[in-house]
Amino acid sequence: MARSCPPQPAVPSPAERARATAERASSAALITGSPTGNEIDRVVPTLHHVPASGAATLQVPADHPLVAATRAAEYLPVMMELSDTAPVAVRQPVRGLVWVCGRVRVLPARVARRAALRIAADRPDERLLDVGHSDVLLRLDPASVVLSDAEGTGTLTPAEMAAAPVDPFTGCGDAWLAHLAGAHGSLVAGLARHLPAALRRPEHTLVPLAVDRLGLRLRVETAHGDHDVRLGFSRPVACPRVLGAEVRRLAGLPDPSGVSPTTRAAER
Repeated sequence: MARSCPPQPAVPSPAERARATAERASSAALITGSPTGNEIDRVVPTLHHVPASGAATLQVPADHPLVAATRAAEYLPVMMELSDTAPVAVRQPVRGLVWVCGRVRVLPARVARRAALRIAADRPDERLLDVGHSDVLLRLDPASVVLSDAEGTGTLTPAEMAAAPVDPFTGCGDAWLAHLAGAHGSLVAGLARHLPAALRRPEHTLVPLAVDRLGLRLRVETAHGDHDVRLGFSRPVACPRVLGAEVRRLAGLPDPSGVSPTTRAAER
């Protein structure tokens, strides 16, 4: 008799994951070829802002060689690397990488000032005050996007990434994970019941690593390596209240309201 495999937890699409990874990315780097073609230059911008399409705006010092090279070429081929890191202390903190290939151009001063105001309205940062003085803005026109994370790898177009749904926890998920890890150790310990038997040992470190609308990813650190395990929710979640109920369910704890998520959904 053939053995049936247990269903795998649902995972957001590559486009949705790429969009979330790019928006959460804590660091960026522009990778360009040197004029001789024998070396690779890696430029870390002062500030980066990446909208859904991947058409990033990057702030760099006006006297940086990259700016001169871009002005000379008008459009300079580059690859931008975006790194999404965990908000909790783990040995391997990078959760996902996105590479955006395209061309950069220097924004004219007037356009750059307007762009800086739009970025400041979204994410205020005093470094934007240097735009038009000691710094300039580069605009990356994307051509292709590559994603690599714990769920796999994939290549997609900027249009596919822009059309992907926004995960409700892209902006608040990291703060929620840090709070879960720091203030709810017993709840995290309860999640261990879903781990493979070989990973359920007291000497192993269990940390909530990532969250999205479809599930929670745990990191298990052992003496022999790190292991990621994804736990799926019973339904897609869209707010912290339902998220908390789903995590308690996974940990085998009762809902504080006394009503199960299934019953609450049926009553609606």
